[in-house]
Amino acid sequence: MDSGHIKKVTFAGLLITLGIIFGDIGTSPLYTFQTILKEGGAATEELVLGAISCVFWTLTLQTTFKYILITLQADNKGEGGIFSLYALVRRYGKKLMFPAMIGAGTLLADGIITPPISVTSAIEGLNGVKGLEGMIVPGNDLVITLVLTILVLLFIFQRFGAKVVGGAFGPIMFIWFLMLGALGLNQIVHYPQIFKALSPVYGFKLLVLHPKGFWLLGAVFLCTTGAEALYSDLGHCGRRNIQVSWIFVKTTLVLNYLGQGAWVLLQHKENLQNVNPFFAIVPHGFLLPSIIVATAATIIASQALISGSFTLISEAISLNFWPKVRVKYPTTVRGQIYIPSINWILCIGCVLVVLYFKTSENMTAAYGFSITIAMLMTTVLVYYFMRYVKHWPLWLIVVIMCVFITVESSFFITNAVKILKRLFFLVFEVGLIFTMYIWYRARKITNRFLSFGSMKEYLPLLEDLSKDERVTKFATHAIFLTKANNTFQIEDRIIYSIFSRKPKRADMYWFVHVERTDEPYTMEYTVEELKKDKVIRVEFRLGFRVQPRINLMMRKVVQEMIANKELELAQPYPALAKHNLAADFVFVILETFLSSDNEFKASDGFILNSYFFLKNLSLSDAKSFGLDTSETRTEKIPMVVNPYSKMELKRTFFKIYE
Repeated sequence: MDSGHIKKVTFAGLLITLGIIFGDIGTSPLYTFQTILKEGGAATEELVLGAISCVFWTLTLQTTFKYILITLQADNKGEGGIFSLYALVRRYGKKLMFPAMIGAGTLLADGIITPPISVTSAIEGLNGVKGLEGMIVPGNDLVITLVLTILVLLFIFQRFGAKVVGGAFGPIMFIWFLMLGALGLNQIVHYPQIFKALSPVYGFKLLVLHPKGFWLLGAVFLCTTGAEALYSDLGHCGRRNIQVSWIFVKTTLVLNYLGQGAWVLLQHKENLQNVNPFFAIVPHGFLLPSIIVATAATIIASQALISGSFTLISEAISLNFWPKVRVKYPTTVRGQIYIPSINWILCIGCVLVVLYFKTSENMTAAYGFSITIAMLMTTVLVYYFMRYVKHWPLWLIVVIMCVFITVESSFFITNAVKILKRLFFLVFEVGLIFTMYIWYRARKITNRFLSFGSMKEYLPLLEDLSKDERVTKFATHAIFLTKANNTFQIEDRIIYSIFSRKPKRADMYWFVHVERTDEPYTMEYTVEELKKDKVIRVEFRLGFRVQPRINLMMRKVVQEMIANKELELAQPYPALAKHNLAADFVFVILETFLSSDNEFKASDGFILNSYFFLKNLSLSDAKSFGLDTSETRTEKIPMVVNPYSKMELKRTFFKIYE
């Protein structure tokens, strides 16, 4: 998408925003009010007015105030999400990787329950269609089959990208929100007194006086579960488009909740017999079309969440929070990626959720815990953003944080009681956070034991080796990937590889360093010739959302150097030079493995063994850097972090035979 397009508030931009940003929060009326009534017991006026009041003020304080007005300001060159926020503030706190990891892990866990709950809620609406009453019963085989079919097809489709149908997302969601507002208004005209529910007094009375009062916040929270995803998709639409379109979205959501409340009070009965108020306010003749639109909206919401999960993992890889996995680019749209491993993990997770919980009612009973944690983690990072990036007055930050922490802590406490109902997800969440922590911590340990030497000392040696024809030539151009940030430093292991193993003679040595920036889409490089026509260092500065395709990037660098007459790519072999064949380039990758000569503390040993286990499951360095196998040589280097210091080996016998 054109960057200028998303910065301006246009009708097209607003339409795209509806399709990408508000799917999750926009489909919450399907189940939120129904869940509150289920958990609240009798549908009294106190419960209905109090529930709508809590929903309205949750959308106002949590979604509008926290995310729309404040958090969206934390854009990293136009990009949003918890890792973008972390990249902005990580220099201000040594332990900020913990809220980033926990927030990301719980957000990913949300990806295996939001699609099932949304799609199941829509499909269960078919129970009210004449002729389908006995067939579409929540939890029966037909409902489960329909939901599973939709979800599996959705995940199969991911490999082709969303570009083909992406243009339809906006118009469909526009129709959905118009339908929400119209259905609500249709009931409000019959009971306009429902508007008094917008007063915070009714919400306060519900929380204080109702027997289940405070604990109903766990169900109320469902109305704002898409707020965190809203921030994550900032880069696709731009802040202004999100803020302007939210006015329309919030209006239609509130109207629909008011309409559902009006319908309940107009029934004059406290037992609704498992009727979903959302579908109850739909005119009977319009029920089937409304279910079709609702199903389409839930599919779009699921698509946005899946795409957001791909983006999150891509950023985690770049920031060294996740093992390197295969990342594909199915379309030419910037930022649209496909990660097969994550896609099928989410797919299996969604299928298991549907098979385990069966009904949307059971799913909502276990929903919300992960998102409250993710929101609290975002709040921690937002504090650092307001304090150190924006430099807001401390008194203002304290007031804002008090509001956020009070609201989110209340939601967390009421959702924490669901922990026994959601043990299914707890293993998944802990596994994700554990993987991020192990990978991040082990990378810190391994990097700490990297030793560097002075490049200036080795320049004459490289030149002498290059000229020594007694040594078999390894390549015309030998390229090494280095982690040295300093131009005149080089890892000892690279020097060992060049000189101490089978010597690698080359006409020219290239040392390539990749620096990850805190900006999302940086693509820059510098070239330094350390020894004339002999040693060159190339440094790539890549944003955390840019896939490092070093093979293609190096080809571009060489082409530009030749065009600028900075490099002469002559074929050194006369027999080949007369046929104008290009010189050869060989990448040398040094991969470490954990040596058995180590002696660890229990904690370090566990972290490093887990790290290398994950490393064996992940992509190799060659593939993760986009290097062609035919041009790459991989060497295994043992890593000795803490060698055995005491070897009590006693010699008992020595004899010389004549």
